[in-house]
Amino acid sequence: MAKALPKLISRLARIEGQVRGVARMVEEERYCIDILNQIQAIKAALRRVEEDVLKGHAAHCVAHAIKSGDAKDQTRKFEELVELFGRYGK
Repeated sequence: MAKALPKLISRLARIEGQVRGVARMVEEERYCIDILNQIQAIKAALRRVEEDVLKGHAAHCVAHAIKSGDAKDQTRKFEELVELFGRYGK
């Protein structure tokens, strides 16, 4: 995850700028469809960040739990993922 950190921070900074841009659009009473298109772009960008964080978690935290042989840690990591995916379905 540490190697991906600068990339994630950069993406989040761009998203932050996009959100500020949408706020300006709302203040300027811009066309609703233009605002909605920008919101969709922000959501897509956040999904990409989310996917990268999840991949990093699987590659590092979950992989470490598996390699450690610690059954409690393995179970905890598995339960975290089940809970996370359960929230996605709602």
